[in-house]
Amino acid sequence: MRSKKIFGIVLAGGEGKRLMPLTADRAKPAVPFGGIYRLVDFALSNLINSGLRQIVVLTQYMSHSLDRHVSQAWRLSGITNSYIASVPAQQRLGKRWFAGSADAILQSLNLLKDEKPDIVVVVGADHVYRMDFQQMIDAHIESGAGVTVAAIRQPIELSNQFGVIETDPARPDRISVFHEKPQSATGLKNAPELVLASMGNYVFDADALMNAVLRDGERSDSNHDMGGDIIPDFVARSDAAVYDLIRNEVPGATDRDRYYWRDVGTIASFFEAHQDLVSALPVFNLYNREWPIHSESLDSPPAKFVRDSSGNYGTTIDSIVSLGCLLSGAHVERSVLGPWATIESGAKVIDSVLFDRVRIGPGAVVQRAILDKEVTVDAGATVGVDPQADRARGFTIAEPGITVVGKGIHVS
Repeated sequence: MRSKKIFGIVLAGGEGKRLMPLTADRAKPAVPFGGIYRLVDFALSNLINSGLRQIVVLTQYMSHSLDRHVSQAWRLSGITNSYIASVPAQQRLGKRWFAGSADAILQSLNLLKDEKPDIVVVVGADHVYRMDFQQMIDAHIESGAGVTVAAIRQPIELSNQFGVIETDPARPDRISVFHEKPQSATGLKNAPELVLASMGNYVFDADALMNAVLRDGERSDSNHDMGGDIIPDFVARSDAAVYDLIRNEVPGATDRDRYYWRDVGTIASFFEAHQDLVSALPVFNLYNREWPIHSESLDSPPAKFVRDSSGNYGTTIDSIVSLGCLLSGAHVERSVLGPWATIESGAKVIDSVLFDRVRIGPGAVVQRAILDKEVTVDAGATVGVDPQADRARGFTIAEPGITVVGKGIHVS
C-alpha cells in the first residue's frame, strides 16, 4: 500500500498588532524568541521533527525579515525534493492581498495542485510548543474525517480567548459544536473546570481542504478565516474530528513541559513565555535533545563573563545568555539575552528580554522590559524603573507594567 503524501502549510501572514512595537518592522512569526530563535522556528521544527519534508510558509505582512530567515535557516536538500519555501501573496485571484487565513490557502491552491498531496497539515506560526504531528496524522486517517483539529485543555475562564470545541458524546473524537471565542462555555465531562481549545493546527484530507476553501471563497458573508469559517463548515457537515494534545507523546518531554502550549500574541504572554524558559526546572524546556528546536546557526563566539576594569565580579542568575554576549561586572537575573548583547560594569538587567546587539551601559538599570534589536541604554539610564518616565519618552507600557523599547532606539 502506498504511503500517504504529506504537505505542510505554515500560515505566517499575520500582522501582530498586539505585539507592537516588536512588529513595527517585521511580521509576527519573525519576532525573535528565546535568545536565538524566531517564533516561526517552533512550527517548522515540529513539522520537520514529525517527518514532513515539503513545507511552504505563506507570508504577506512586512515579510522581508521572515523570508530571509526561512531561506537562510531552513535549507533542505533539493535532491530528494525536500524543501521549506517562503511563498508571498501572489495575487493569483486578482489585485488583492489575503483577506484571511482561508483566503491565503485559496490563493495558493496552485501549490497543492502541483504537489498533489493526500494529506495537508496546516499550522500557525506564532505559538510556542512541541508536538509530534505524525501521531495526529495517524489519528486523522483512522477517524475518516475531512479535518482533524488539534486541541489543548485550557481553564474554562479563558474560553473567550480561543475557539472552543464540544464533542459528540457517542463519538468522543468527533466535533459536535465549535464556538469561536464564546463568552460562556461548558466544561469537559471528566474535567468541568477545563475546555478543549483549538490550537490552530489542522490536518486535512487534501481534496476536502481544497473544496472547503473554494466554497468559502464564494461566500460574501465569510471572513475567510480557518478557525472562524472553515472549521465550522466541516462541523456543520459532521466531518470534523478532534485530537486532544494529551494523546501526543513527544520524545524527551518531561512531566513538567509535556503539554506546554502558549499563544504569544500579546506583550504580556510574550514576556511570560520567556519567564517560563529561565527557571531551573523550566515550564518549557529548550534543552530537549530528542526533539530539538532548530534555527539559524550563528557564526558567533561563545558568551563571555568577565570582571570589570576595577576587578568587580558580575552575577548571572536564572538566565539564558546567547552566543556573542559580553557581560562585564554586571548583574543579570531572570532574563533572556539575545546574540551579541553587551552588559557593562555595574549594570543591572532583571526580569527582562533583550534582542540582538543590545548594549547596556555602565550603571544602567533595565527591569521588566523588552528591548528590541540594537537598542542602546546609556550609562546610568533606566528602563522599566519609572513607568511614567518611560511613557513620556515614547516607550510602550503594556499590562502588567512591561516596558517595550522599539528597534534601534537610544535611551539616555
